[in-house]
Amino acid sequence: MSWLADTATSYDTVAESYADFVADALEKQPYMRSALSLLAEDADGPVVDVGCGPGHFTAYLHSLGVEAFGVDLSPGMVDLARRSHPGLRFEVGSMTDLALPDASVAGVLAFWSLIHVPEDDVPSALAHFRRVLRPGGLLVIGYHVGAGTRLKTQGYGGHPMRVHVHLRQPWWLAGRVRKAGFTVEAEWLLRPEAEVPQAILFARPSS
Repeated sequence: MSWLADTATSYDTVAESYADFVADALEKQPYMRSALSLLAEDADGPVVDVGCGPGHFTAYLHSLGVEAFGVDLSPGMVDLARRSHPGLRFEVGSMTDLALPDASVAGVLAFWSLIHVPEDDVPSALAHFRRVLRPGGLLVIGYHVGAGTRLKTQGYGGHPMRVHVHLRQPWWLAGRVRKAGFTVEAEWLLRPEAEVPQAILFARPSS
């Protein structure tokens, strides 16, 4: 799939600049911190941060006492995460082919990483999230709210990129999550007045 290669190469290119861009994201976003705290309080085992980037969310979960580890499509991001957070586990991998055992994690975090996955491949990613989660585990997805797709050709630090950013309506994503075998428990809309609002969805595997 060409989008996988494009996404990996793009984030390899901007890894350092992107890390600088998101360095203070959690300081500015109290509701994002709250979502991570809820995940930390809920998890009774390991949590995988899928699309972990430079590892800032993984490290925050770790600071809350979670056995957190990260997976990212970009080898450059994984290298950066390992350097920035020595002692934490980071691996190269794709959410559409998640190389983790069945029922092996108590939580799955996908914060603004599903946004690069085309509509046709979203069910595959969600199926992997469902497969690797233990019964009662928690899935937390952060995403951009809206409609349509835009091609991002220039990114952080002015570096060239080629990634598609998919905006989704809450009803659309919730519907796909339910079809993947989850029960949606909560949905938060963040910055509703912004040009592109954000949202966080919480779901558990259906019994």
